[in-house]
Amino acid sequence: MNRRKDMIANLRSKVNQMASTLNMSNFANRDSLLGSKMKPTEAVRRTVGLDNSGLVGLQRQIMKEQDEGLGKLEETVVSTKHIALAVNEELDLHTRLIDDLDQHVYVTDSRLRVVQKHLAILNKRTKGSCSCTGRLFSVIGIVVLVSVIWLLIKYL
Repeated sequence: MNRRKDMIANLRSKVNQMASTLNMSNFANRDSLLGSKMKPTEAVRRTVGLDNSGLVGLQRQIMKEQDEGLGKLEETVVSTKHIALAVNEELDLHTRLIDDLDQHVYVTDSRLRVVQKHLAILNKRTKGSCSCTGRLFSVIGIVVLVSVIWLLIKYL
């Protein structure tokens, strides 16, 4: 009981750690995508003293940085897409292999059942029908037949 309680407590702590990691990474990703949060005073400070051409230059610089970030994001998405396609192909292959294996197991199982039925029938026939004297007469009959055939071949 104590071991189970320890396992549950351990799992809960892992869940909390993973949840906090996901929440922190979510904020980090948002900040990297949108840029760090700038306070209005920082934005005003960056644009103070700039004329129209300076503002356009700043805007172009920011757009260039965003384009670079989007380029990196595109590369990551394309790479993730290729990985997902490779994993999908691998899963399809494994699914086909498992289906083939399942089919072979089914065929083998049905063959084993047929063999078991035949063995059961054969065991029933051999248990009560053939005694020692019956086997002795069979052997004597076979010897007599072989000798008769040999004599026919020899004298004909």
